[in-house]
Amino acid sequence: MVGQRTCCLVWTRPSRCRRHSLSVEHPKAIGDRSTLAIMLALKDAGYALLLPFGEGSGLRRVQCKTGRLRSGAIRFATCSAYGHHRNPATARRSYVDQIEAFAIHCPETGGVYLVPIEDLKVEVQGALRVDAPKNNQKRLIRFASDYEIGEVQSRRTRTTSA
Repeated sequence: MVGQRTCCLVWTRPSRCRRHSLSVEHPKAIGDRSTLAIMLALKDAGYALLLPFGEGSGLRRVQCKTGRLRSGAIRFATCSAYGHHRNPATARRSYVDQIEAFAIHCPETGGVYLVPIEDLKVEVQGALRVDAPKNNQKRLIRFASDYEIGEVQSRRTRTTSA
């Protein structure tokens, strides 16, 4: 078709392609936006950014994650999921001994948080409290405000249909 732009996306879940292709954003696009927000917040907080290329020493390895605000807490994955691969050796892989920190961007709060991996004693999902717990518990609670390094408001760009 002359004058029209076309685009072909490869979805990780085929069911998204038919009914929800215009309303559901691809997970890669969500992750890319979070990575950019985290990079901007780290730069504004005075951190030097180095993109991975080759080997280095004295660097902090950071895994970027998108957090979701659920029940007063920002929840984010603390492992990689491989269950969707054809013959995975394991369904989940931990980041222990591979990174020093998680950097989380939460689109709902706009906050960017830097959490050392040793602060997380969980293997599947981490949480940072935004709202105070209903039982007023303070011990063993990770408050988002303690880890916030910046704020970056991002919004999803609208795509035109082909």
